[in-house]
Amino acid sequence: MSSSAGWDWESREKVVADINEWNRKFTAVRELIPSDDGEKVAAVVRNAERRFTTCVNGEAWDETFERVYSLTFTPDNRLISLALRDYEWSVNIDHEMWEEKFDFVWNLVVSPDGRSIGLNVTKDNMSGVCLNGQIWDNMFFEARDCIMSPDGTKTAAHVLVNRRKELDNVQFMKKNWTVAVDGTPWDTNYINVWGGVFSSDGNHVAACARTKMALYTIAVDGKPWDQTFSAVWEPVCKPGTNEFFAPVQTPKGWTMATRGKPIWGNFLQVWRHVFSPDGKKLAAVVAVSLGNWTIAVDGKPWNTVFNQMVLTPVFSQDGNRIAVVVKDKGSWTVAVDGSPWSEKYDNVWDPVFSPAGDKVAAKVERNKKYYLSVDGKIGKKGYESLWSPVFSPDGSKLLVRCVENGKYYRRVIPVNEL
Repeated sequence: MSSSAGWDWESREKVVADINEWNRKFTAVRELIPSDDGEKVAAVVRNAERRFTTCVNGEAWDETFERVYSLTFTPDNRLISLALRDYEWSVNIDHEMWEEKFDFVWNLVVSPDGRSIGLNVTKDNMSGVCLNGQIWDNMFFEARDCIMSPDGTKTAAHVLVNRRKELDNVQFMKKNWTVAVDGTPWDTNYINVWGGVFSSDGNHVAACARTKMALYTIAVDGKPWDQTFSAVWEPVCKPGTNEFFAPVQTPKGWTMATRGKPIWGNFLQVWRHVFSPDGKKLAAVVAVSLGNWTIAVDGKPWNTVFNQMVLTPVFSQDGNRIAVVVKDKGSWTVAVDGSPWSEKYDNVWDPVFSPAGDKVAAKVERNKKYYLSVDGKIGKKGYESLWSPVFSPDGSKLLVRCVENGKYYRRVIPVNEL
């Protein structure tokens, strides 16, 4: 999400677009998505000739394509789409298409400031990454995942450096994979690699690496940790540092490790790990016993456990609080600092903290309608479609981006009136 300080927080309600009209005008309306500030809503639409284009606030682009997908708004409200025209794929930014064309494009990634656009591409039967219209000089037999540095200036991917025949199991177990950074592959190859991530300064990359049949580790800039494990999960970088942390499986159980050394006690599972924004705390989903899940912060688990599901924890901006979506005994809710909301729902989306961290909001589903819930209190109004809420800078209001009776609304609602 972009900074909300300059948004319109005074207008209580705007009818931005009538989606009913779109449905009458076009033969299909797909991928409806609003901008961060709610002022725009876009979709992929199909005309009577079965050609596709993008429509923003009811205005459709005149140019049409064989295919359009992966709509994304940047923080400054530019609309990005991936489009196929005359059997060539490329990227559209609003109503302009990149000059570079590809055989296929996927895994669109946008930097946090919205200035950089990266994605995986295939051209002339070779694959790699394209960043802001510039394709890597070196391409590979396969490239998986588009990984971008925090500042949006560098990209990486997991790449296949030695081609193998299909169903060739012997070749499959050879070290054919590595990580390429800006098109330059690491010197060391592995049986397979995944879960790549850049360091905070963008100068280092870590990834999960399989070194032998059943041995795994974390490799940083191509060099593996000294220790190997029976399994590992994707690494994360501690904010403001070049230090990587990852869950690993040892003979004693799962734990968190850095530089190959365990730093937590042991659990039946550790994953979905996240640092607080200031890097002072590390939280993860852990299984304290069979079928009993919770959150551990710096290795210390919450007292409350849940018997079905615990999703990725979300920190408040100051790092002092944690909220997480949980499922227990067939119902979904949100747990905050170990205490679950009393209200239960059919489904729940990622919670959002107010800037001061004193309130928690989430999109929830009940009886096939979508609602907002704040601190466990469900709102009065249900919607046909609803997107993640946004708190005003002072935390007193919520931006609600919703579809009601076939119309897309941008609403600003005081939290105490929800």
